[in-house]
Amino acid sequence: MHTNHTLGVPVGAKSRMTFSCGQESTGSPKSVPRGASRVATAELCRSSMVKRMDYDKYKTDIKRITKEAVMLEASFVVELRPEYEDQVREAFKIDKVPAFKTGYQSWYSESLVILQQLLPARVDDFVDYYKPRRTRKQIDAENYTVSDYLQGVQVTQVGRIVTGPESALPKFQQQVRIIQALENRFDSTLYDLTTVLQADLFDHEIDAAAELLKRGFYRAAGALAGVVLESHLGAVCQQHGVVMRKKSPTIADFNDSLKQADIINVATWRKIQYLGDLRNLCSHSKDKEPKVEEVDDLLGGVASIIKKLF
Repeated sequence: MHTNHTLGVPVGAKSRMTFSCGQESTGSPKSVPRGASRVATAELCRSSMVKRMDYDKYKTDIKRITKEAVMLEASFVVELRPEYEDQVREAFKIDKVPAFKTGYQSWYSESLVILQQLLPARVDDFVDYYKPRRTRKQIDAENYTVSDYLQGVQVTQVGRIVTGPESALPKFQQQVRIIQALENRFDSTLYDLTTVLQADLFDHEIDAAAELLKRGFYRAAGALAGVVLESHLGAVCQQHGVVMRKKSPTIADFNDSLKQADIINVATWRKIQYLGDLRNLCSHSKDKEPKVEEVDDLLGGVASIIKKLF
């Protein structure tokens, strides 16, 4: 990853140095040790192997929870309609249909963790189907959730059940569809090994930026983190089919486009906007020197974005 930005250095430094990221700047006479690039490459390869292991584990876990979801859905139907039990036992070749209430909680917890890692945009929807996030004035079929069913909640009028267990089944089915969509997406090119290696490269660049910050090269660290953020946002736009009109879009352009396409919410948009301002301070502003706290915020913010936004 290369950049042509002019980078700032500690006051009083006069010699020149070249960074491994391809950036050249005035700085103190600190050279890269012989063999350092080989060491970095070896470390990157080792880290990539770990990422590949994570990739395989996620794929295995997703297939397992998807299979469990199908069984849970059948169990739910049997709890609502016991007359279907024989058909379910025959279809799944089992002696006894497992209780939905017994298996759901562990399935939900594991599914939520995987969604938070791989498909964070659907986390809120997934949680909403489980439990309400806001206080309800009354419980009806529309806001009845899976947790209501697990607690045995039902609403009656004149001795007749008007809202109860049957209202929870569509909510659980929506959760199942979200997990199935995750499986389909993970198997697509969006989650192939290239994406995993790209994430590893970004992590490596953030580590390099942190080292520059530690050595006092504030502008260099901020500029490098900015390049990572810009590249990642570009990749996210491409993955979601967001077309950029500009030939060389900026962080702000990517950020606005992702918000307009409903890929990110307002809170994430504002966070990226703030990070873009810090990047501009490091790369372009000559009137003000970035503070170590600001660059540290930039690095931490970028590290968070590349792990949560896909």
